[in-house]
Amino acid sequence: MGLITKEVERAPCTVEISHRFESLHAHVRFSNGVTVNPGDEVQVQGPEIMAPFGEVVSEEREAVIFRASALERFWTRCTGDLEVMELCEFSFSEEVTL
Repeated sequence: MGLITKEVERAPCTVEISHRFESLHAHVRFSNGVTVNPGDEVQVQGPEIMAPFGEVVSEEREAVIFRASALERFWTRCTGDLEVMELCEFSFSEEVTL
């Protein structure tokens, strides 16, 4: 893996989609212990998975992992905290407006 080049890796995975009142989530678990690092991109192969309300659907799939280059990993580590803060909304006033 070079400074600018990317590696592509394939891994078997389990996709779990929950569409319940208690939990609305989608998780991907790699079957062979592969880890995803900062800057990596994961693409799960196959058709869209739809879970009806009140159910949890789990399917075996294959994932393609595009490994970040050294430069991308460095940039992600440097700017990651700033990007997460964009998701937060803080208000220290007593006024509530929507």
